Amino acid sequence: MSRKYECLVCGRIFPEGQGIKLNLAGREVYFHSKRCALKFFKSLVLYIDQKVLEQAVKSTVKEYEEKLKEIHEKTRKSLERIQ
Repeated sequence: MSRKYECLVCGRIFPEGQGIKLNLAGREVYFHSKRCALKFFKSLVLYIDQKVLEQAVKSTVKEYEEKLKEIHEKTRKSLERIQ
């Protein structure tokens, strides 16, 4: 029998294998959709210390900028091979 979870944000009940299940700070939280998860994270950000948030944003932006740089480099190399 499939386990059932309740969305922390909207209260909707959904079966295991659907929705989003995350472990945050040692606590499991469940969301029935990405919309509910985003709503939760928007609220969560407001409670985080500004200095901690600043460093987290800086690190995350750097991570994604590096990934984009790799993607652009691969695309450039592919185009050079074609020409």
